[in-house]
Amino acid sequence: MGSKRVKGSYFVSTISISLVLIVIGMLVFLLLNAKMLSDYVKQNVGFSIIVKDNTKEAEIRRLQKILDTRPFVYSSTSITKEDAAKAFKQEVGEDFEAILGANPLLPSIEIKLNPVYAHPDSLKNIEKSLERFDIIQEVYYQKSMVESINDNIRRITLLFLIITAVLVLISFTLIRNTIHLAVYSQRFLIKTMQLVGAKPFFICKPFICDSVWRGFFGGLIANVVLLGMIFFVQEKAGDVVYIIHRDVIVIMVGTVLLCGVLLSLLSAWFSVYGYLNKDMDELYF
Repeated sequence: MGSKRVKGSYFVSTISISLVLIVIGMLVFLLLNAKMLSDYVKQNVGFSIIVKDNTKEAEIRRLQKILDTRPFVYSSTSITKEDAAKAFKQEVGEDFEAILGANPLLPSIEIKLNPVYAHPDSLKNIEKSLERFDIIQEVYYQKSMVESINDNIRRITLLFLIITAVLVLISFTLIRNTIHLAVYSQRFLIKTMQLVGAKPFFICKPFICDSVWRGFFGGLIANVVLLGMIFFVQEKAGDVVYIIHRDVIVIMVGTVLLCGVLLSLLSAWFSVYGYLNKDMDELYF
């Protein structure tokens, strides 16, 4: 009967830990996908390098090759005067060349930025570094849009960090209470071992090992549930969004297991030490 009760308690506490870890795993998954979405948005932030009229195509190609070696360039596209005119005609719906008798548009190179360079200060430095090229007439980008994107990403990141901190604190409290209840039934044994001269580490070791295994198995259960949820959502929303990224999945699984082990270890350590610091009479309350 006692053995069944211990096994039941072990199972319940492991499931309780896994439920908390599912919340942590979902948060990690959302944070990582938010980071990828942020990088995707920033990669689509770019600028146009307007080249002077009558510049030879070979010189433009050479400039593009030089730019492709720069760390701030994610991708580049060369647009000739003719390509620019065709795009303008399709957008406006009128043949402006027939009206003006010439093509006033200039060739350009469209640059997409690496995410880490997609903020105003970096763009100003990039703009200054491009001034040394004689064939460049102007560097154009939408300053207000860049500032708006960075402000919004900063606000969202701050909100996510606050939520993360709160949930981690709540998770630690819940896991600590779960482990504490498991240790509670052994409080007299802990105190007896202390009274007969056992060292704190010797007393803590079996409880910590037991809790670490609970955290590990709780992490495994949480990861199975999380992966099932992710694959289910991907199957249902596969045509709309792609959420299964190998790096994200690996980090999520690793974080859940690590949190399960570390939080359980710390919870067991604090719980056992709490009883070691109490008098015998306090154990009855």
